[in-house]
Amino acid sequence: MDTTITKLLKIKYPIIQGGMAWVSDEHLASAVSNAGGLGLIAGGSAPKEVVREKIRAAKKMTNKPFGLNIMLLSPFANDLADLAVEEKIDVVTTGAGNPQRFIDMWKQNNIIVIPVVASVGQAKKMEKIGADAVIGEGNEAGGHIGELTTMALIPQIVREVFIPVIAAGGIASGEGVAAAFMLGAQGVQCGTRFLASKECNIHEKYKEMVVKASDISTTVTGRSTGHPVRCLKSPLVRQCKVMENQVANFEEFEKLTAGSLKNAAVDGDFKTGSFMAGQIAGIVNEISTCDEIIKDMVSTAQKIMKDKACQFGGIA
Repeated sequence: MDTTITKLLKIKYPIIQGGMAWVSDEHLASAVSNAGGLGLIAGGSAPKEVVREKIRAAKKMTNKPFGLNIMLLSPFANDLADLAVEEKIDVVTTGAGNPQRFIDMWKQNNIIVIPVVASVGQAKKMEKIGADAVIGEGNEAGGHIGELTTMALIPQIVREVFIPVIAAGGIASGEGVAAAFMLGAQGVQCGTRFLASKECNIHEKYKEMVVKASDISTTVTGRSTGHPVRCLKSPLVRQCKVMENQVANFEEFEKLTAGSLKNAAVDGDFKTGSFMAGQIAGIVNEISTCDEIIKDMVSTAQKIMKDKACQFGGIA
């Protein structure tokens, strides 16, 4: 499965693990990288030295490339941008903002820069400022989302930029990988599938909710505030829906949901936790190792693409 992304990132398989706050730690990132993908450590809203410890721990667990995800709205974004240089990080992915102010520094230190985007306009802007690739994330994804679906977003980005495109949102199987490649992507990013991995250190309640999820187990809150988030249905989500119907503002939502992701990932608190997950959770039915997950996705995708090539060859 050699693509421009495997060559760019020096990885075996074109599969990137999503940078999920309170989830993507050194254990998960190193496991994904050791399995041939690209693991990411999520900076989230953590301070610099906390993230440094995770990076150094990951370096002891893998000699493969791994990356750092920086949420640009974090109060520690500037510190984490410097940290990427100090720790000689291979790849930085970014979200929730424009990384332009850091691009020159990262490029001068041979760091590959891959922003997450939710529109063609954002992708073109990231290409213009020097990004090496972009992750186009459809609204099937868990967590903060945009408007477009992966099926609609990816081919439109592919047509408009020259840099490689990575597809994200609604991908948790080999079928999804094959579909992403057919849309023109050179790689995929998966978050929800890795929630149900043995190396993921989230609370068992969180994993249980993902594994038991159906096709209609997720919902989106916060659309009226301009900050939509996809989560598994829970008491907190129901409260958010009620508040939204009452036309609550963003500040009220922030107050209600403050600390809710930690409550889910660390404490497994069903009442106050925000269990972020994508729509594809309905096909995640078991907890596996990262190695098993990636090998299954790759082998299935390869078989599908080979079979389809033979079918279309016969038609031709």
